[in-house]
Amino acid sequence: MIATVRGNIASSWLVESSITRRAMLALLPASLAAQTTVRSTKGKPLPVVGEFFRFSDPITENPVVRLTNTGSASFLPAPANHFISVKERFLLFSSDRSGKLAPFQVDLRSGVLRQIGETSNLLAKSLCLDPKERVLYLIDDGQLKEIELGNRKSRTRTERVTSFSLSAGGLFVIRDSKLEFWNSDGPTPIADSVGSECWSRPGGDGCLFQREIAEKMREFWYTAGNGRSVMLAAGRIADPFWSPDGESILFLRDVPTANVMLSEIHEVLVTGGAERCVSATSQFASFAPNGNASVFVGASRSKAQPTVGLQLRTPQREMVLCEHHASHPENVTPVFSPDSRRVYFQSDHQGKPAIYSVNVELLVEPVAAAAA
Repeated sequence: MIATVRGNIASSWLVESSITRRAMLALLPASLAAQTTVRSTKGKPLPVVGEFFRFSDPITENPVVRLTNTGSASFLPAPANHFISVKERFLLFSSDRSGKLAPFQVDLRSGVLRQIGETSNLLAKSLCLDPKERVLYLIDDGQLKEIELGNRKSRTRTERVTSFSLSAGGLFVIRDSKLEFWNSDGPTPIADSVGSECWSRPGGDGCLFQREIAEKMREFWYTAGNGRSVMLAAGRIADPFWSPDGESILFLRDVPTANVMLSEIHEVLVTGGAERCVSATSQFASFAPNGNASVFVGASRSKAQPTVGLQLRTPQREMVLCEHHASHPENVTPVFSPDSRRVYFQSDHQGKPAIYSVNVELLVEPVAAAAA
């Protein structure tokens, strides 16, 4: 069942994109508002270990937690990657706090940080957990590496890699502008002239990949692994995500108008059919769906309202969570936790890039995280 906004506020809480926390509480049922007030004023204190810092957003009054300090740069992995563990309550990120970029893990309960391994030229967005959350995959100086979280042992799978994506039967790898499928039998060539990213199809053996055709212009292609590829979308498009059932992809499309460049969330089936608009947005520069694609989170590129907001798929309404004020809104990359209880994003508005968190469990129904 599609997750819905909690309570009976689906048609009212999103009407005003600048709604404050105080106004939001006034719209909630009394029992739920009371719960919210208790959590806000009498909630558990933040851990004293680590770098967690709580503050109130100046626009919405929502509590925001900065997870990493601004004395060093910290970066989230690509939004489509698996880097948040609900079961063990940790988040993976990259940081230059040790002198150069390296993978780190933060305990979301205690705030304790630990470095997972040594890297020489880490691709920050490449960090990705295996389904059992025991192994970290990453790209370091073009090498695809595996690091066991328990003992931190590392090994190199292959070289000259620009992107990879884990699948049920192995992994897809882009090497030398070619898409390959790797399993116990070794690599199998899939497609040539591939761009810099790929995304395996959930529950299947296919893969989505992109080709860059000009500045800010790209194509999304799908291959079932049989040597045949089909183009699904082209133009000013970005941030593709598979639908939960693997039957379609969701992505952002820039739509030019006479006065401003609009941003819309679009969807297209991999089996063919016309591309359709799912929802207009407040100029989202980056976005991500929750676990069942019923709610989206996005970062606006509007200079007047540089915010992170929630957007309900039905009805198409939006609510501001907090400001981001990032110098490059496309790098905010907000993402839901696997259970949809929190939103994580990054911003450099308080100094160097840092990672932030906002609790949304009173606004969005939790989604059952996939079993490892």
